[in-house]
Amino acid sequence: MPRTTSKPRSPSDTPSPASRLDAQDAAAKNKPLVDDIRLLGRILGDVIREQEGKEAFELIERVRQLSVAYRLKKDASAGRVLDRLLKNLSGDQTVSVIRAFSYFSHLANIAEDRHHVRRRLHHEREGHLQEGSLAMSFERLHKADIRAADVAQTLQHAYIAPVLTAHPTEVQRKSILDAERAIAELVGQRDELHTERERRENEDLLRARVTQLWQTRMLRYTKLTVADEIENALSYYQSTFLRQIPKLYREIEESLKGHEVPSFLRMGNWIGGDRDGNPNVSAETLKRALARQSEMALRFYLTEVHELGAELSTSNMLAPVTPAMHALAEASPDRNPHREDEPYRRALIGVYSRLAATLQELTGTEALRHAVAPQKPYRGPEEFLADLQVVADSLRSHHAQALIGPRLAPLQRAVQVFGFHLATVDLRQSSDKHEAVVAELLKVARIEPDYNALDEGARRALLLQLLNDARPLRVRGAAYSELAQGELAIFETAVEMLALYGREALRHYIISHTEDVSDLLEVLLLQKESGLLTGTLDDGATNALIVVPLFETIGDLRNASEIMRKFYALPGITELVKRSGGEQDIMLGYSDSNKDGGFFTSNWELYRAELALVSVFEPLSQDPGITLRLFHGRGGTVGRGGGPSYQAILAQPPGTVKGQIRLTEQGEVIGSKYANPEIGRRNLETLVAATLEATLLHPTKSAPKAFLEAAAAISDASYAAYRALVYETNGFTDYFFSATPIREIAELNIGSRPASRKATRAIEDLRAIPWGFSWGQCRVALPGWCGFGSAIEQYLGSGAERKTKLELLQRMHRQWPFFRTLLSNLDMVLAKSDLRIAARYVELVEDKRLGKRIFAAIRAEWERTQAALSLITGESERLQSNPALARSIEHRFPYLDPLNHLQVELMRRYRQRKEGDPANERVQRGIHISINGIAAGLRNTG
Repeated sequence: MPRTTSKPRSPSDTPSPASRLDAQDAAAKNKPLVDDIRLLGRILGDVIREQEGKEAFELIERVRQLSVAYRLKKDASAGRVLDRLLKNLSGDQTVSVIRAFSYFSHLANIAEDRHHVRRRLHHEREGHLQEGSLAMSFERLHKADIRAADVAQTLQHAYIAPVLTAHPTEVQRKSILDAERAIAELVGQRDELHTERERRENEDLLRARVTQLWQTRMLRYTKLTVADEIENALSYYQSTFLRQIPKLYREIEESLKGHEVPSFLRMGNWIGGDRDGNPNVSAETLKRALARQSEMALRFYLTEVHELGAELSTSNMLAPVTPAMHALAEASPDRNPHREDEPYRRALIGVYSRLAATLQELTGTEALRHAVAPQKPYRGPEEFLADLQVVADSLRSHHAQALIGPRLAPLQRAVQVFGFHLATVDLRQSSDKHEAVVAELLKVARIEPDYNALDEGARRALLLQLLNDARPLRVRGAAYSELAQGELAIFETAVEMLALYGREALRHYIISHTEDVSDLLEVLLLQKESGLLTGTLDDGATNALIVVPLFETIGDLRNASEIMRKFYALPGITELVKRSGGEQDIMLGYSDSNKDGGFFTSNWELYRAELALVSVFEPLSQDPGITLRLFHGRGGTVGRGGGPSYQAILAQPPGTVKGQIRLTEQGEVIGSKYANPEIGRRNLETLVAATLEATLLHPTKSAPKAFLEAAAAISDASYAAYRALVYETNGFTDYFFSATPIREIAELNIGSRPASRKATRAIEDLRAIPWGFSWGQCRVALPGWCGFGSAIEQYLGSGAERKTKLELLQRMHRQWPFFRTLLSNLDMVLAKSDLRIAARYVELVEDKRLGKRIFAAIRAEWERTQAALSLITGESERLQSNPALARSIEHRFPYLDPLNHLQVELMRRYRQRKEGDPANERVQRGIHISINGIAAGLRNTG
């Protein structure tokens, strides 16, 4: 099975001595990666030969050889032979080949992840600082004369939160993810093995896990439920977050030379609370999400307390304890005579019994071990922390501080970060649903018969009046609609959950499609109706949940600052927010703004909206003021706001971070970032490092006026070009539904929500995620580049000013982080796109003339974008400045190409199927496995 091959050089390409040395150095650095890929490929090949037979293996190997020859050696005849071979495969052969290449993509990802860890450790041992690391950031802060105390002071007021969402692009089953984690651990162990016997045993275990993968069903046969999504998300806490976040805090405090820092880095979740477009999320799923989160946290603490008790075997005959420690031991119900002189063990058995009782009370489940019966549950994590602090103080006071670091200190930090709730669950719903519920409440209460007919001014006046009325709206015994009952149940459940799990369990209520001030007031009114808002606006009201507007479309982003200005101008609102904690989160939607206006315009309007919002909150931030926190709804692909987080945060407009940032982590990107614990910590470290740099080192001056004017002009032209192609080209929707696997993706069981908000084929109604996912699958990646080429062509023109304008764009690329990051992401998208592959999907369009016409328009824009990017950056080849990613892509594509070719062939067969044909299920399965494999191979497709 798969072997890596180097691209051959012709005699005329003979490199210079210096470039030969660079190539040799790169080859030496990458040899362990190549070795791992070859090993995993060989094992996979052996498993295929064993499981499927020699004939199947030889077919797969033949496909691999032809694909490598076509892709890397530019052998056109190999391409023709490959094409004929793939078209003539039987259904069973097709599925077998697709499975082989899909699993190889997964295994190559594991090898690459391990190599990233390996190279990072090498750099750390050599004392080399890496971009995005805390060490590099602290070095830069030091050079800028920013002291450790200043950094610690900044972190006192910081809030950083990656938020896991359940958006449907994660195509992996948990069983597959678990097997891959096991393989990753085994690959990671190989660098530490020294004998042939150890390596052989390791290889045997790898073979077992690869066999497990091959015999495990890759696809779900039933629709993913919200409960499944909750469990999938929790697996990342178990593997990464619960242990790695405390390690990261320790690293930060060591870098700050002992300055203590608060728990500013926390986790957020949407799963179980995000109702926008998902009818499967309810009050019950919210309860389930929080109960399972609490159970995960408490079971982790129980295990750590149990292990801590085993470690702290100190006898009071040999080392005294503090009076507080003695009292804690005496309060324990443990009376075992064998532990009479072991106060720490006795105390921790008591702590364990209280945690077990807490688990029982909060989740209804039982602890696994019971030295004594559960009793006296903790009233909150603060009580548990206080007991752990007693233990730490006693150890420290009697020269046993060495026993704190390994387990007790990380446990203390974990409790500070995760509490009894694990992660903050965001609630989210669309503004039109709130409007409908408020309209129904007002009509039944005979206050306003037709709220929907009121203009914005009348709505605001009425809502403010009701927020100043202490009486509830609901009429006892009245029959409310299912929608109203369900929405009100969410708010009422939030009251219960906050009482059970604490203030951090629920903090944010996000309003999708926020289009005016009344959208915010309606949610405040619904909080009042359920008891989350107490008092009245004119008499000391406070509300439990931060009302978070989500501005998504281009129009929404342009109106964002004015909406917030008008909201805070209303009587009582500023005081309400200050009394309720003084925090205002505002969410910015990357995906929908991209689908609405294209790649460049989306980024530019986000940039402008952020600056405008900062200007609104500047006067509101005076002490005691209101803290603005921007919540970035980033996706996996560049077209959905993805790309490297470090550069993205540094590219934020001046004054928009200030130690405050939330950002979404979505779909399969969660797995690629956080499935491996060490890579997970590295990604979290990057968020912290970038936030510190953006806060303390970021220039406070705005970009030069010439830069801003050029970006605005490019945005206008890009918006027009994108809209002209996507929304104004006759037949474009038909083309999209035919030449991409959007229909097949909609059938995949990869999420609990539907692919479209409404039962139409309109692109406006399609969710941004399947929109971007579909374009990525067929290797067009249109949302990540469309419109840019035409815009640059129009901006430069052909007149006398062309040279001056080009020099300006080149200066923007060198000097402006926003523009540089945007072009870097564009470079990556173009490198991962492939119009030769995309042309195969055009064959699926029934109207051949339509297919050729629209694909010609797409190709022309793609070529314009390629040319524009090269013109500005001076780089003729894609990823010229990122050779590591370029090499990765070069070696991946020969294994992705067959998946795309077979996907097209199976889509053709599936769309021409006859009802009742038993082969239909196998063809559909093959398509879905190919979607999985391509997603894995491209890594950020959703």
